Amino acid sequence: MMPGSHATRWILGAVVFTAMLGVLRYKPWVAPEAPAGPPREELKVGFLPVTCHLTCPVTDFATRTSRGTRFESQRFTDFPTMVESMKSDRLEASFMIAPLAMKLREQGVPVKILYLGHRDGSEVMVRKDLPAKNLRDLRGRVFAIPSKYSNQYLVINRLLEEQGVGADEIHFIEMPPPDMPGALAAKAIDAYFVGEPHCARAELDGSGRVLYYAKDIWPQFISCVLVAHEKLIRERPAVVRDLVRGIAESGEWAESHRIEAAKVVSPYFRQNENLVRFVLTKPPDRVSYRMLNPSDAEMQRIADMAMKAGLLQGRVDVRELLDRSFIPADIKPARIDAQ
Repeated sequence: MMPGSHATRWILGAVVFTAMLGVLRYKPWVAPEAPAGPPREELKVGFLPVTCHLTCPVTDFATRTSRGTRFESQRFTDFPTMVESMKSDRLEASFMIAPLAMKLREQGVPVKILYLGHRDGSEVMVRKDLPAKNLRDLRGRVFAIPSKYSNQYLVINRLLEEQGVGADEIHFIEMPPPDMPGALAAKAIDAYFVGEPHCARAELDGSGRVLYYAKDIWPQFISCVLVAHEKLIRERPAVVRDLVRGIAESGEWAESHRIEAAKVVSPYFRQNENLVRFVLTKPPDRVSYRMLNPSDAEMQRIADMAMKAGLLQGRVDVRELLDRSFIPADIKPARIDAQ
């Protein structure tokens, strides 16, 4: 073999090898990726595992696969921890009891109420072995509430007055809602008033019974509201608009898809699905997710009751507290596949 032929083949081999490396590097058989769009907006929203806050995890679930803002629900077990997160700016939007939102505003925390979480959905539970028929029969007993800044506490104060019972004749204590059914079963407390499903738990395990439905004490009862920091509203109004629309549409969907809603939220609540389904269907009007646009009159009523109970230092002008500008005019059910 001639030396020139050997050199030529060596050069050709090197060229082919280099070409193959180029092919492997650039992978022409792989379709080019589409240019990346702007990063997706995200926002954490606080909630407690109560059906008053059900639309928060439903919105989380709905936005996992949507193209709009991603809303991630952040679970709390008590209001004090939630409040500290709001005060320290670690949390910019949350569901909370209405008088507590008013108290935060009074303390200088710049929050606005944007929407309601629900209507009704709370009960007064008593130990099943107690023959109590009203609050007069609970004199001297221990009564748990989620917070003294709760509508539940305000309603109980009004009932005490109507039934001629002094506020000091019942021993009220604050307790995280998830702890109430167990405390009732252990007879550490005698009664409590809180949002579901923590009432149904005692009802189903046989340790408690319903003394009053909130809807019978105060028709269209309001407990919790959606609040947001003014900074969030000012700097990210499109995100706030997406949030309120998402909550509204999640409520409309849950209203007509109660079985599916129980399936969606039970992992977020860390509650048995059958328990949540019971709350949403037995009876169906136990809690409602419609008519969630708060009126000035009903919010002023709550504020005035809170002032009368000594929870607020002065009269709140709810027109400065409410911001309805993000509520959609047309509310359609969210598109959710709960399968």
